[in-house]
Amino acid sequence: MKRILVVHYSQSGQLTRVLDAILAPLRKVQHTPLDIVELALEPVEPFPFPWGFMQFLDAFPESFLLEPRPLKPLPELGCERFDLVILGYQAWYLAPSQPMTAFLQSPQAKTWLRDTPVVTVVACRNMWLMAQEKMKQLIAAAGGRLCDHVALTDPPEHVLSSFITTPRWLLRGKRDAFWGLPRAGVADADIHAAQRFGQALVTALAADAETSGQPMLGGLRAAPVQPGLILSERAGQRAFSVWSRLLRACGVPGKPLRRVALLLFVTYLIVMIVAVVPVSLLLQRFCRPLLRARLAKLQASYEAPSGAATYNMTDD
Repeated sequence: MKRILVVHYSQSGQLTRVLDAILAPLRKVQHTPLDIVELALEPVEPFPFPWGFMQFLDAFPESFLLEPRPLKPLPELGCERFDLVILGYQAWYLAPSQPMTAFLQSPQAKTWLRDTPVVTVVACRNMWLMAQEKMKQLIAAAGGRLCDHVALTDPPEHVLSSFITTPRWLLRGKRDAFWGLPRAGVADADIHAAQRFGQALVTALAADAETSGQPMLGGLRAAPVQPGLILSERAGQRAFSVWSRLLRACGVPGKPLRRVALLLFVTYLIVMIVAVVPVSLLLQRFCRPLLRARLAKLQASYEAPSGAATYNMTDD
């Protein structure tokens, strides 16, 4: 019997649905029973959903700087070694959510992940590259071996409308289509199709492929990267590095000076979204021939280890 540890944190429930789809084929296995242990992370001080506006902003510095709120004590799992660990996380401010960061920094993570293959799963609007880079660092620090990554995002054609629909979902809890705008979040069809990753894991585990050090989800379009977002995320990483330290220097969450600084930060974000980002994307389009080689190299790096190829997909 092989043991699989699934660790996750989801506010809206979207990530839970994604993981349920991936785990569905694993839960049905009979010829080689799998022991699936699920661990839902719980912060000592819960994060709200929907968010309050200032609460949402106030989570930025510590999220980006990987200085999370503590978790409630993690349970005894009755086992220190697993054959595979699956980590489901949200992306907050170009970083993993605070609960996932807190878990990966815990002593238990260093025990459970040590010399163990790890699959990461993210579900978000569209910007996950920098968050995944931090996940790689945290997993390596805990002694784990990243072997696969799955990224599910909002449909690319919804990128402009999501500037309205995603904040509405986060701050008001309303996800439905309205005023001609599409429903927020990952498409239901994409969540259902995520079962292909679970089926591939079933096949790989039966063949002991998790011990090979090679990706198990290759050819399944696991982590496609939108080239137009690469430079935007890298620029955001640099800007957030400055703002996060400035805001943290203004005191702990809730302090008056920090709240004033947060209003300056949100003003900066609005200017960036309304003015700078469109101009940046336009410049990237005109300069694409000059940037093509560099972007292709970065894209391949960010899509690793599972990649975005489709050679193992069927037309079901």
